[in-house]
Amino acid sequence: MNADKLLSEGIIALKPSDSLTFALEMMKQQRVSQLPVVNEKEYLGLLSETDITDSGDTGTFVGSLDLSQSRPFIEENRHIYEIIRTFSSLKLTLLPVLDEEKHYLGAIRNTDMFNRMSDIFAIDNPGGIIIFEVDENDYLLTEIAQIVESNDAKILNLYITSLPQIGKIEVTLKINKIDIGPVLQTFNRYDYNIKASYSEDTYQEGLQERFDAFMKYLNV
Repeated sequence: MNADKLLSEGIIALKPSDSLTFALEMMKQQRVSQLPVVNEKEYLGLLSETDITDSGDTGTFVGSLDLSQSRPFIEENRHIYEIIRTFSSLKLTLLPVLDEEKHYLGAIRNTDMFNRMSDIFAIDNPGGIIIFEVDENDYLLTEIAQIVESNDAKILNLYITSLPQIGKIEVTLKINKIDIGPVLQTFNRYDYNIKASYSEDTYQEGLQERFDAFMKYLNV
C-alpha cells in the first residue's frame, strides 16, 4: 500500500496569506499538531503549533514565518513501511504527500495510517499470536509455514525483528486459529524458543496495550 492510497480526507492546507490564529484553529479542528503550507501546488513546508507559539504574534500571517527548515514529506509511490518509519523518526501527526514533480497531493494523519495498518496486519481477524526466537542462520520461512499448515492453520501475518546483539531473529506470527496449543507443541518439537503466545482473549488485551503504546509514541 503506497502513500497516494493513504491520503486522509478533510485535511485543509494552509496558504501563506492565512493568519496564524486561523492556522491554530484549523489544527484544533483537525486534531493535528502540524499543517502543510501550500501556495497553489507548491509545498512550502510544515507549520507546527510550536512555530506559532515561538513567533509570539498570532495576528501575523503564515507566510511571514521561515518554513525552509521544516519540509518533511513523502513521495506518492512510497510504501506504508516507509511512511511508518518517517512518522516515528520525526514524531509527526501529519505527513504531506508529493507527486513526482514535487506538487502537493494531500497529507496522511498518523491516526488514519494506523487504522489502515490494522488491515495489513490482520488485526481484526480472529486468531492467535506466537512469538519466538531463532538463530539468524536457522530462520526458514518455508519451515515455519510448514509447521503452521501441518496443524490445519494459515499464517495471517508475520513480521520479524532483528536482534543483532545476540545473533537472533524474533518472529511474531499471527495464525487463523484461536486454539494454538497444537501449533505451539509442534514448534516446541522443532526446538523453537517460544517467548510468548496469545489466544483470542489475551490477544485482544495485548493488542490494546500495543495500540496505546504506539499512539503515545507518535504523540497523539
